[in-house]
Amino acid sequence: MHAQREDGPLAGWYVISLRPSGGHAPVRRAASALGARTLPVSTLALRALDPGPSLAAALACPAVVFTSPAAVRFARARQPLQPAPGQRWYAVGRGTAAALLRAGVTGVLAPAGRGESETLLALPGLEAGGGRDVGVVTAPGGRGLIAEELGRRGFLVHRAEVYQRVPVRPRADRLAALAALPESSALLVSSREAFDGFWSRLEAPVKETLQRRPAVASSPRLAAYLAASGFRRLVMADGAMPTQMLRALAADVGAGRFR
Repeated sequence: MHAQREDGPLAGWYVISLRPSGGHAPVRRAASALGARTLPVSTLALRALDPGPSLAAALACPAVVFTSPAAVRFARARQPLQPAPGQRWYAVGRGTAAALLRAGVTGVLAPAGRGESETLLALPGLEAGGGRDVGVVTAPGGRGLIAEELGRRGFLVHRAEVYQRVPVRPRADRLAALAALPESSALLVSSREAFDGFWSRLEAPVKETLQRRPAVASSPRLAAYLAASGFRRLVMADGAMPTQMLRALAADVGAGRFR
């Protein structure tokens, strides 16, 4: 249980978390610290994949890219993460960099601002491949742009898929609880795949209610997708970490946007 701040900037608010099954705890902690409560609704679960020899090959490349905190976690479960001298290890964002640090990896290169494929690909050493090898530790689908763009830039890409996202049926009681949420509630969206699985399960009246409430997007691309899905009260976060998304909501609430 997390202590609820009764005087926090989000006191009285609920946030809807679409994180994969078993992954809501960081959202709950971030929400509780600001006074909000969390309704978890999972439409995806993360499952380990056996990468075979591809993981060792990817980790042996001069440059190694991790596309998510989950990629770090599942790779670490397979073998220790120990960069060799002269290697450059990259993280798509601060959450992934933090996961690598917890695994004992220091000196990771990550975007200073918003964690996105484009900002990662702008980092030093990833501009042009010249036939050099690069490892990409990832999942099927998802951030496929990274590996594709590195290939276009002349890198020899060694892809290691260490986990997969599988659809799961959201709990009926959680979906039913959506209709009872107060007006001071917001949807957190950091994955289009998770959002699509959630949105496709909802009846029209619930969709219309949520479209009138704030939705926090972790990237401009997701914000545009939510706008096209009918959301009118969009909040832009600096990234996908729960603290980033909740602080962005708290800032807009504090500024009086949603009174």
